[in-house]
Amino acid sequence: MNLQSMTGFARSTGDLDGTSIAWELKSVNGKAVEIRLRLPSGSDRLEPAVRQAVQRRFARGNFQATLTIGASGAAAAVPVVNEAFLRDLAGLAVRLTEQFGVAPASADGLLALRGVLELPEAAETEESRAALDAATLAVLDRALDDLAEARKAEGKAIGEVLSGHIAAIEALTERAEADPSREPAVIRARIAEQVALLMDAAAGLDESRLHMEAAFLATKADIREEIDRLKTHVASGRALLAAGGPVGRKLDFLAQEFNRESNTLCSKSNAGTITAIGLELKAVVDQFREQLQNLE
Repeated sequence: MNLQSMTGFARSTGDLDGTSIAWELKSVNGKAVEIRLRLPSGSDRLEPAVRQAVQRRFARGNFQATLTIGASGAAAAVPVVNEAFLRDLAGLAVRLTEQFGVAPASADGLLALRGVLELPEAAETEESRAALDAATLAVLDRALDDLAEARKAEGKAIGEVLSGHIAAIEALTERAEADPSREPAVIRARIAEQVALLMDAAAGLDESRLHMEAAFLATKADIREEIDRLKTHVASGRALLAAGGPVGRKLDFLAQEFNRESNTLCSKSNAGTITAIGLELKAVVDQFREQLQNLE
């Protein structure tokens, strides 16, 4: 059983020559593959490659991918003091103190002013940019691997729950098939009793016509076809779960078929026991359908 949930989270990090790279991936339910990207300034060129990488891996889900790039550890840029600008500011501060009596400026106050400390920009070449892009996509691949594993782990748990629901549907179908109310002798006795009551109530009724109508209603109330179809759907459900892959939509269609047969079973029932089984079936089918909504 190789199923995937559409819910998962993964985080992967890497480093290239003192540059830290981190990807965070989240996925939730979705009808198709929808991707929202949060990329740092200057990394927009990666967007097509990121989208293609996600679409190659997954068939359904809403994805959010966040990339963080920065200097790591000792490789962090050392600020440079703009000494000429600082000298001008210090001279201005002294004049303000002498002329207006304002408090003297402190060193940390001056250094905090915009433009005094500058971060040197590393020279970027085509080669260094290509190397960073390759490292970033490699970290993304690892994050996608982890996300797929997280989705598979939850998909396995969902598959086990769905298998339990299918087993319950099969058991209820067998109960309906074996219910005593479906025995020919029981059906004949019930119809005979109803015909006798009608004949006693209205002596003018055509007895032969009444028996024909009773036979027609008995045939119409037979649930053999519904039982056979339910058994077929149970086998189909197990086959889909065993096949694995993105089978969520197929299972959703199967849930509709289960629900249709359950409704027909209730509407055709001529015994309280069959009606009760039909209602139980509907409850199990609802649980089945609710669980598979999170399946890819």
